[in-house]
Amino acid sequence: DPGTPARLIAEARARFGGFDGILISVGGPAPGFAADNTDEEWAAAFDTVFLGAVRLARAASETLGEGGVIGFVLSASVHEPIPGLTISNGLRPGLAGFAKSLANDLGPRGIRVVGLLPSRIDTDRVRSLDALSGDADASRAANELTIPLRRYGTPEEFGRTAAFLLSPAASYLTGLMLPVDGGARSGF
Repeated sequence: DPGTPARLIAEARARFGGFDGILISVGGPAPGFAADNTDEEWAAAFDTVFLGAVRLARAASETLGEGGVIGFVLSASVHEPIPGLTISNGLRPGLAGFAKSLANDLGPRGIRVVGLLPSRIDTDRVRSLDALSGDADASRAANELTIPLRRYGTPEEFGRTAAFLLSPAASYLTGLMLPVDGGARSGF
């Protein structure tokens, strides 16, 4: 709903007495391979995952002042496609590009824009993706072998990373996409 961003920002101001930043988490679109996903699934995901995040970030950027921050929860698929998540693989890199453009546009106003790229964080969504293989435990074990720390991250670990990145302690960081993946990404 195009009116949602203004309502969310107004609620934040009313409830907390101000609005200093936002962490936008767009959820996950339908899983599937390139041949599986329908035009309807693509259109729905574009409207909610992509355009919904863009609308919210634009609304936030209009009201934030110096020291404000806009964060995006994206996905490791920004850098490397994830099998079985074709729609996400198509939309997340575009949101990362939008975030970088927004960082360049808002930087002169002292507003930061950052992205977090979770990979295997032990959430309901990741557990459901593991279950798509037919053997969730085997899928998890295989995935853990690709992570240098040999385990999935916890939601608390992700939360602490997000809290730091959005805090004044990270005041000189903008326009970056930070993998939160236990070292799984092989590139720099």
